[in-house]
Amino acid sequence: MTAIDATARVAPGAVTGKDVSIGPYCVIGPDVVLGDGVRLVAHVHIAGHTTIGPRTVIYPFASLGTPPQSTRYRGGATRLTIGADCDLRESVTMNLGTEDGGGITTVGDGCFFMANSHVAHDCHVGNNVTFANCATLGGHVEVGDGVVLGGLSAVHQFTRVGPFAMIGGVCGVRGDIIPYGLANGDYARLEGLNLIGLKRRKFSRERIQALRRAYQRLFLDPGQFAERLERVAQEFADDEAVMQIVAFVRAGEHRPLCRPGLTREE
Repeated sequence: MTAIDATARVAPGAVTGKDVSIGPYCVIGPDVVLGDGVRLVAHVHIAGHTTIGPRTVIYPFASLGTPPQSTRYRGGATRLTIGADCDLRESVTMNLGTEDGGGITTVGDGCFFMANSHVAHDCHVGNNVTFANCATLGGHVEVGDGVVLGGLSAVHQFTRVGPFAMIGGVCGVRGDIIPYGLANGDYARLEGLNLIGLKRRKFSRERIQALRRAYQRLFLDPGQFAERLERVAQEFADDEAVMQIVAFVRAGEHRPLCRPGLTREE
């Protein structure tokens, strides 16, 4: 049974699923859709064309679906969608998309956003992602499944963070982070592979060793990077995880690739 506190304001036109709980002083706009079992603890503000997936829990002072922080936004009916089983803690903010950036900001299922984290316009965040306190994304960022973003870290607009990468705290990310990568530093440097994440994903010792060899060949062996990339693609053609890294590197477009031992990306 849906429960709406007497102090909450739910605009006509808003859609609420079964067993939704809307706590004190929440404000819900007319184009909002709340899935079954969504719980808004208190003082939550949801605006715009925003859809919240089933069983997601949102804590006080979160603000979702507000206009993009972009001078190019022209007031169109762009969207924000958040998946099922997410946990959005205090003061999390997420913006709508822009007309020129695809018109939608998306967040997957099972994500955990700690206090004051931010997802900007036209970002696409995968499933089971964790943002620590005050982690922020600029516009048009792509974040793969299983990524962990450390506290007080910030990702430059148009940057890609590959699946299952981990980024340390207080880290400025200005280049693409490969899948399974581990990045750290004031300005992000690639420090190796996210070995803890690989073990948690039940990668065998043999698969991890293969990834480490591929990493060595790609980033630390002598020669031109483009030539090393092609050698890795040939040597590890049957390794799905390595080829995921190769495909990610080849698909780079807007931002440089984050590499080891560099204070600025090449």
